[in-house]
Amino acid sequence: MTDRYSDFINTPIGKKLAGALGLPAPVPLERYNPAEPQVPGMIMAIGESAAFEQVVADLVAEHVDVRRNLAPRDRPHAVLIGVDHATTVEELEHGLMQAQAAVKSVARNGRVIVISKHPELATGIEEHAVAVGVTGFVRSLAHELRAGATANGVQLTAQPSSGELTALTQAVRFFLSKRSVFVSGQFLPVDPNQTGATVDRVHPLAGKVALVTGAARGIGAEIARTLSRDGATVVGIDIPAAGDALASVCNEIGGLAVQVDITAMDAPEKIFAALKQRGLKADIVVHNAGITRDKLFVNMDAMQFNSVLEVNLAAQLRFNKAFLGSDVQGDAPRMVTLSSTSGIAGNRGQTNYAVSKAGVIGLVESSAADFAAAGGSINAVAPGFIETEMTSRIPFATREVARRLNSLQQGGKPEDVAEVIAFLVSDAAAGVNGQTLRVCGQNLVGA
Repeated sequence: MTDRYSDFINTPIGKKLAGALGLPAPVPLERYNPAEPQVPGMIMAIGESAAFEQVVADLVAEHVDVRRNLAPRDRPHAVLIGVDHATTVEELEHGLMQAQAAVKSVARNGRVIVISKHPELATGIEEHAVAVGVTGFVRSLAHELRAGATANGVQLTAQPSSGELTALTQAVRFFLSKRSVFVSGQFLPVDPNQTGATVDRVHPLAGKVALVTGAARGIGAEIARTLSRDGATVVGIDIPAAGDALASVCNEIGGLAVQVDITAMDAPEKIFAALKQRGLKADIVVHNAGITRDKLFVNMDAMQFNSVLEVNLAAQLRFNKAFLGSDVQGDAPRMVTLSSTSGIAGNRGQTNYAVSKAGVIGLVESSAADFAAAGGSINAVAPGFIETEMTSRIPFATREVARRLNSLQQGGKPEDVAEVIAFLVSDAAAGVNGQTLRVCGQNLVGA
C-alpha cells in the first residue's frame, strides 16, 4: 500500500513544507538485501567488559570496520555501547556519556545498540536499578533519533562462561543489519553461552522445512517468501477458501500448499499427514494465521468473541500439544508466533483480539522450557501498524494517525515482520527463547 504522504514529504518541496510547519518527516527506510553487506558501514565501539570485547573481536574477524576513536567527520553506521559491566550509577553515567559524540554523528538509517545486563541477573539494589535504568535510556534515545536511525538493546541473561559468545554476537549482528529496520526501542534478552551452529549468511535456513499458517496473503505470504529465500522448504497452510491464493504463493516459491482450517479438531492430524506423505519433518513452525472481529465488548456477540480466540490462540495450543514429541517434529524445532501490540497495551474495540494476542505471549513464555528441552526455541513477534490489505481499509484519517504514531513516523511493511521472524527461526537466534519482540517502529502504544 502506498504512503503518499511519505512520498511527498521526501520531495524537495515536501521537505521544505515539513520543516516550515513542523510536520512529521519520515525517512525512506533501507531494507534488507542478502546480496549486500549485512553491516553496511563503520561501527564505533564504546565499552570495556570481557563480553563486549569478545563481540568486537568477532565482528573484526568477520571483516567489519570497527573503530574505537571518532574522527571529526566520521558518520558511523552504528554505535555499539557496552554497559553490561556497570554495577553503580557512576559506572553507568561514565559508560553512556562516552558515547554521546558518536550517537550525535550516527548516519542516516543508522543503529545504536546497547549491551547490558538483564535486571534478573543483577545482585543488589543499586545494580538492579542500574540494569533497569538502561531500558529507560534506550527507549528515550530511540524517540530522539532521526533520519531512520534506531536504538535497541541486547541483554545478557547469564554470566558469560567462555570465550565463545556466538549467540550474543549474532543478536548484535541482527540489530546492526537491515533485518531490524522496523524494530526500535526494544530489548532482546540473550543467553550468551548458547553457541548454536555456524550460519550461512546467504541461506541461513538451508535444509530446513518450515510450516507457515495463514500463508495465502499479507504478512503470511511474505513470511513464506522470506523463509524460502533464506533456503527453507516452505509448507504453506491456509483455509480452503483461500486455496487459489495459497497455491499461487507456494508455486511461486516451490513450496507445498496444504488447505486446512486450523480451528478444526483434526487440523494437526491433517497437517502431519501431509508432511509424512512427502517424508518431511518440520524444523520451523510460524503461527501467523489470525483474524479480527472488532467491536466494543458490550456490543460483541459470542461468535465474534469466540472465533477470534479459536483462530488466534486455541488452534495454536492444540497444534503445539500434538507437535512437540511427535514423529514430524524436527530435531531442534524453532517456532515463532504472531502476537500484536494490541496484546501488550490493549486497544479499544479489540478485547477479543487483545485476549488472544496477550495469550500468545503467555503461551510462548510457558512453552520455552519444553522447546529448550527439545533443543529448540519458541518466541513471538508483536507487529504494530503494518501496511497490509487489512490496514488499507482503515478510514484515511485514522490510518494517517496510526502511521505517524511511532518513532520512525511511518507504517512498517510485511517484509519487516518476515525478516525478524527469519532471524528468530534461524540458528543465529539460538540464545533467544521465550521472548516477544515488537516490530512496530517503537509505536507509542505500550513500551
